[in-house]
Amino acid sequence: MKKLMSLLLAAVLVLGLAACGGQAGGEPDTNQQENSTTPVSDESTPSGNPTTPAAPETITITSLNGNREPAELEVPYDPQRIAILDMASLDILDALGVGDRVVGSASTSLDYLQTYVTDETISNLGTIKEADLEAVMACEPDVIFIGGRLSKSYDALSEIAPVVYLATDSSLGVVESVRKNAATIASIFGLEDQVDALMGGFDSRVETLKTFAEGKNAIVGLCTSGGFNVLGNDGRCSIIGVEIGFENVGVDANINTSTHGNEASFEFIVDKNPEYIFVMDRDAAIATEGAQLAQEIMENELVMGTDAYQNGHIVYLAHPAVWYTAEGGITALDLMLSDLESALL
Repeated sequence: MKKLMSLLLAAVLVLGLAACGGQAGGEPDTNQQENSTTPVSDESTPSGNPTTPAAPETITITSLNGNREPAELEVPYDPQRIAILDMASLDILDALGVGDRVVGSASTSLDYLQTYVTDETISNLGTIKEADLEAVMACEPDVIFIGGRLSKSYDALSEIAPVVYLATDSSLGVVESVRKNAATIASIFGLEDQVDALMGGFDSRVETLKTFAEGKNAIVGLCTSGGFNVLGNDGRCSIIGVEIGFENVGVDANINTSTHGNEASFEFIVDKNPEYIFVMDRDAAIATEGAQLAQEIMENELVMGTDAYQNGHIVYLAHPAVWYTAEGGITALDLMLSDLESALL
């Protein structure tokens, strides 16, 4: 009897060992694996968090130098203190959501940028034409933005901080210039992925206006000091001839009209007899006291005899300050296109 019990006990032990051996060398115990606290290997830091590349201290961009030539410029990456002396750049910075970093700004009459003028914590840096260098220095900026009117002050401002000088290029077109400049500014803050959304819709709006303008001609100009200056396709308001596509019959292509245009007589307008006349009121744009309104200047006996007047095709650009002082901004481009759409479509 004892011998039989010993044999049975031995058999039980053999079966138990066989079962343990099967678990160790056979199918894994899934329940045990699921409940394991052993960390899973991945490409992580020792703490288990994904590796994030360190942000650079500086970034190199291409902007213009004091001679208005493209040049590489090293600027701080993601700057915290910004001095603004160009409304188009401020417009873009505002659209990108980094306007709270502006510590100093030039004055402006533009409604959509008034918070940067009225905010008492933002220093007044003068105008887009004449900077207050002491005020710029006092606000201790990491970077300074300027436009063409301050190119003469580029070197002096560069002694304070890196100077980003951007402009629109009529050969490239206003829309593409805005896109390019927005991408440049966005890259300084690591916000490149926002540019496409900010520029959304502009191309289709231009195409709609372009379809309207096909086969039509125009004179484009600005009123100032009681007279009328014609503009070409090389500067202000060039979007009308370059991108929208009106044939600009007002000026010889070889004449430089990029700033204030070329003074023209009203007899000249009568002689050209354009289908459309686009008028930008410079005096209204810069709030010249006592100046005649553009409509008072243009609607004289001679101009009233043209086809443009007779057909109601004299277009007074509704936001002259935008066209004259802020061309190149996101909101500015929206308003410029709106001026044309409301008058033409």
